[in-house]
Amino acid sequence: MNNKKGLPAGRQAVVLLSGGLDSAVTLSLAKAAGYECFCLVFDYGQRHRKEIAQAKKIAKAAKCQYQVLKINFPWKGSALLDNSKVIRVSAQHGIGKIPNTYVPGRNIIFLSFALSFAEAIGASALYIGAHAQDYSGYPDCRPEFYRAFRKVILTGAKAGKNIEIKTPLINKTKAQIIKVGNALGVNFKLTWSCYKGGEAPCGKCDSCYFRNKGFNDLGLIDPLL
Repeated sequence: MNNKKGLPAGRQAVVLLSGGLDSAVTLSLAKAAGYECFCLVFDYGQRHRKEIAQAKKIAKAAKCQYQVLKINFPWKGSALLDNSKVIRVSAQHGIGKIPNTYVPGRNIIFLSFALSFAEAIGASALYIGAHAQDYSGYPDCRPEFYRAFRKVILTGAKAGKNIEIKTPLINKTKAQIIKVGNALGVNFKLTWSCYKGGEAPCGKCDSCYFRNKGFNDLGLIDPLL
């Protein structure tokens, strides 16, 4: 995968693209900021594998190159990786204990691959669609985690001082993210959020709950429903 010729130096970005609503908006924001975007999609054995297919569609619709990277978590440790575990639905939806859909170390691992990719192609930015306000208790979605990872980039990468980590959604609610996406023309029908990965969203898992709430807060209907 090579950079296109004629672009200003350092105007390439690696975008972590999961196929979900947040990452689709993040990709559009990176493009709007003037970056040539290279999308990194992870096949890590997740039960909601439908998101991989949707990520490819989102990248193609955005006319961005993408790469699917297959990795393995043989030790499982998450309901997203172990079909024998029931995805628990919290009555409080994300308030309190970390849910069993948390994948140990996932964003640390994803960002490490993205950093290596960025160094290899000379990209100056890593984009990830993490956000804290509606997150389901995941420790790797907090602003302090990304501030800490910035220090990792600075101290552990040859090009560290030339690579920024960008989290443009970190302090936004789901409704605000959807509003930004609509303004940018994001096709939310291409996105997939449900942890269960069926033919239609389950409407009950935390991911579905926050997505539905976001659309409802804006007086809109989720195009997947």
